[in-house]
Amino acid sequence: MNQTPSHETHRTGNPRGVGVSFEFFPPKNEEMEQKLWSSFHRLEPLNPDFVSVTYGAGGSTRERTHNTVSRMVRETSIAPAAHLTCVDATREEVNEVIRAYQASGVKHIVALRGDPAGGIGAKYEPHPDGYANGAELVKGIRDIDDFEVSVSAYPEKHPESQNFAADMDMLRAKVDAGATRAITQFFFVNDYYFRYLDRVEAAGIDIPVTAGILPVLNFKQVSNFADQSGTHIPPWLADRFDGLDDDPQVRRLIAASVVVEQVMDLMQQGVRNFHFYTMNHANIIFAICHLMGIRPTRPLQTNLAREQQDA
Repeated sequence: MNQTPSHETHRTGNPRGVGVSFEFFPPKNEEMEQKLWSSFHRLEPLNPDFVSVTYGAGGSTRERTHNTVSRMVRETSIAPAAHLTCVDATREEVNEVIRAYQASGVKHIVALRGDPAGGIGAKYEPHPDGYANGAELVKGIRDIDDFEVSVSAYPEKHPESQNFAADMDMLRAKVDAGATRAITQFFFVNDYYFRYLDRVEAAGIDIPVTAGILPVLNFKQVSNFADQSGTHIPPWLADRFDGLDDDPQVRRLIAASVVVEQVMDLMQQGVRNFHFYTMNHANIIFAICHLMGIRPTRPLQTNLAREQQDA
């Protein structure tokens, strides 16, 4: 199974041939916009394969996502990927967003069905005139243009899937519809990721499955994310952050240590592509990449104020 496409390896400044991508969320106000672009420019010299920008259900961040990725296309050399969901939207509404991305020069979409509007425990109900699932969304995207399309993957099974076989059936349907890459939900037990790769290979699915990595900058927040996604938090991880709720500086140090342990183990076992959920925090991601052997391929655009701003 080809987990490391040749076009994503052997980059200048990265002798280990490791490919990285970074995920950001769109800003809600001017202060957050400044932080987003500060974070982006801090990580841009690492020459990521792409950066992605998230998208809320029901169009709650639609305009902000579109404005952010459009600016990236115009002003940077890094290829942006725009997230897209089909929650609470008609096909035509979703197609309008796809065409807007197309007109802006976006060539890569991260296609996600999206979470139920009711939150944890709610049942997903597709819009009666909308795309029913991620596979239909992928096909709709590819029918409009020859986008690169990344989709989600769940090492511990999608929380709504009856079993792993059903999970593989959905991934296969997305690939058959035109998906070109899968990005996993974050995970903390590497064995789960490798077992997932075994299931993907056994199912005859042949697209790269990039490991999604999330630094635990806020344990309570990540615990909520894990509850929603069905991600197991091992007791040792909870223990490392015990008693640090009011100590963000130490939390950042512990978070970096945990991620470095995880990615080094993955790299030693042959993994070469990583997608970092940055939460718009650049310095910790930059430090992790440095320890992975990834070096800037252009001069750093940083200053003391920017470094102090990053939390």
